[in-house]
Amino acid sequence: CFNSGSSCEKCDFETDLCKALHELNLQPGWVRRNGRSGMGPPYSDHNGNNSAYFLSLSSEMQSSSATLRTNVFLPTDEEHVCQITFHYWISQISGTLMVGLQKHSEDTITNIWQVSGELQNQWKATTITINSTEKYEV
Repeated sequence: CFNSGSSCEKCDFETDLCKALHELNLQPGWVRRNGRSGMGPPYSDHNGNNSAYFLSLSSEMQSSSATLRTNVFLPTDEEHVCQITFHYWISQISGTLMVGLQKHSEDTITNIWQVSGELQNQWKATTITINSTEKYEV
């Protein structure tokens, strides 16, 4: 859910990439699939639905990294908070999932959240709150 003020945009992958992510081709390594794909766990989404779609790293990518980038979000203030809630699954003990913030005046990406694969093979959810006085991407 991409929440800006009172509006909340649900973001799933049932038909394609959701609006919040760049509608370009997926970065190499990311696959849109469901639990019936034959690619191994997870065998369902976080609701237990085995036909619902999610993004997954392909098995060839296990030793490298792949990025997903959002569209541009507008600056936040007291009235317009940005909260992003997402569900994730880490199956590799060595895997790390990171969320970075890139403000438009900066070339660098600041790491604002990360988790490594200690709790694996189950869906977890997290919510991050973002404050930025300028346009940004996540």
